[in-house]
Amino acid sequence: MSELTPIQKEITSALEQMKEKSLITEALLAKKIRENAKIQGKSRAGLCLKDLEAGVEYLAENKGIVFAVHLNRANDILIKKEENLKLLEGDARKRRQSSEKSISVLTSSDLRGKTSGGKTPKKRTERTKADFEDTDF
Repeated sequence: MSELTPIQKEITSALEQMKEKSLITEALLAKKIRENAKIQGKSRAGLCLKDLEAGVEYLAENKGIVFAVHLNRANDILIKKEENLKLLEGDARKRRQSSEKSISVLTSSDLRGKTSGGKTPKKRTERTKADFEDTDF
């Protein structure tokens, strides 16, 4: 398997921390990732299916922790602890990938500013007023 991206590494570490649970929802996993990475924003962001599947495969191959990925009717990802590795296939995969176009997902670029919590707010600069009395018309 190729090298994991930063977001995939965060997904694997969060799944390792939550391995005792039999069912992990996408929202709980994303919350754990934001907590571990100290991300302040994107409180409703989900996870990209491609990144999640790479993390699940990595855990199955290297750590012996096996999960199955499922999709509910609302296109939310459910991760269940099972005997065999199972990833999304066919119609469920297409549905999830098309719904990802309209939702906010956590990416590796969100992890770059871990300590700062993402973008820093810009401070307002000193405003100067235009003096219209000195202008010649």
